[in-house]
Amino acid sequence: MTAFDTLWASILDVGKHPMTGGYRRFAWSDADLTLREWFRGCAAERGMDVEEDRNGNLWAWWLPDGWEGDPTGAFVTGSHLDSVPDGGAFDGPLGVVSAFAAVDLVRERGIVPTVPIAITAFSDEEGARFGVACVGSQLTTGELAPQRALGLRDRDGITLAEAMTRAGRAPEHIGADPTLVDRVGVYVELHVEQGRALDLVDAPVAVASSIWPHGRWQFTFTGEANHAGATRLVDRRDPMLAYASSVHSARSCAAAAGAVATFGKLEVLPNGANAIPSEIKAWLDARAADEETLTTLVAEIESEARKHCLPDEIGLDVFAESITPIVEFPAGPRERLRRALSHLGDIPVLPTQAGHDAGILSEKVPTAMLFVRNPTGVSHSPHEFAEADDCNIGAQALADIMADWTTAAGWPRR
Repeated sequence: MTAFDTLWASILDVGKHPMTGGYRRFAWSDADLTLREWFRGCAAERGMDVEEDRNGNLWAWWLPDGWEGDPTGAFVTGSHLDSVPDGGAFDGPLGVVSAFAAVDLVRERGIVPTVPIAITAFSDEEGARFGVACVGSQLTTGELAPQRALGLRDRDGITLAEAMTRAGRAPEHIGADPTLVDRVGVYVELHVEQGRALDLVDAPVAVASSIWPHGRWQFTFTGEANHAGATRLVDRRDPMLAYASSVHSARSCAAAAGAVATFGKLEVLPNGANAIPSEIKAWLDARAADEETLTTLVAEIESEARKHCLPDEIGLDVFAESITPIVEFPAGPRERLRRALSHLGDIPVLPTQAGHDAGILSEKVPTAMLFVRNPTGVSHSPHEFAEADDCNIGAQALADIMADWTTAAGWPRR
C-alpha cells in the first residue's frame, strides 16, 4: 500500500453513519475531535510540530533544519476534516490525507526544504452545524466577526462558544490572525472535483481558475398554526404553500440566469403531522458566474416569494447569512502549478461552483487549488467518489508542487 492508501484507510470509519453510509463529521462533535487527534498523530509520526490556533484550525509544521524563530513564507497545504450531513468521504479529508502523503513522498525523494512547510485542517468549513461556512478561515482572515461567530447556534440551541468550551477550547480568544500574511507564502488546496468535467476530458487532475460567487440566505415564512383537519381551506394561513411555490420559482429563476439556486435546509414549526405550520425557515443556497447575476437572482427569488405570500397573508423575512464574492485565483501561482505538473501533460484549468477555504484566504495570501477527478461528479453525498489511482496521482502531484516551491526561490504572489 502507498502512504496515501494507508492514511486514507485509517479514517474511513470515523463519523460514518451505519444506516446511510454517509459521514456526519460536524464541528466540535466527537467525530471531529477524533479526527483532530488523528491529525496530531499523523504529524507526530513525521516529527512535525502541531499548533491549534485561536480559531480551532490545526497546523502541522515541518521547519527546515536550523530554522530559528517563527515560520515565514511557508508552503501551506491541506483542507478540512468536517462534513455536510451524510456527506461523502472525499470532500475535505482528501486534501489533508494527500498533504501528509505528499510530505512522505518529498522525503522519500531526499528533498530538503529551504522554507517551512505546513499542513492545515481548517475548522468548520462546511458550516453544517452552525449554519455559516468556512468559520475557521473566515475568523482567521477577519472576514467573520468573533461576536457573531460565538453566537451561532446549532439545532439544539448550543452556541459555537459553548461547543468550543465543552471541547476544552477558549472561545474568548477567537479572531483574526495578524501573522497570517507573514507566515503563509502560498496556500495550495487539493480537493476532490465537485461537478463532472475531468472525466469528460480524461484527465486525473486540474487546476482551479476561479470560484463562483455564492451565498446562503434564510427565508422565514410566517403564518398561523391551526388544526390540519378542522380548519377550512379558506381560513388557513399556511406558510408551507408560499414556501413550496418559492422553491419552484427559485429553480425557474436560476435556470433563466444560467445559475443555480437550491432550498436544501428546512425547519418547520410546530412540525406536527396534524398541524398547519406557523413558521417555515428555509435556507437558500445560490451561486452564479458573476456577482451581478447572483445579486439579481436572489432579488428575483425574494420578489417571487413575496408574491406567493400575498394570497394567504403570509409574512416573509429574508436574511443574508453569508455572501462570498467571486474568487479569481492569481495567475502566478496557477501557472506555476501547471509548469510543476507539465510531466502529466496539458493540465486543465477549470472554475468551480463550490466554496473552499482557499477562496477565503485568497484575500490575504496567494492561493491555488488542485482538483482530483470525480468520475460521476457527485458530491455532498455518500456516493461521492474518486478512484484510488487518481487519488495517488493527486498526492504525487501535490508532492511535485511542494518540491517545486521549497527548492526554488519562491513563487509569484499574483
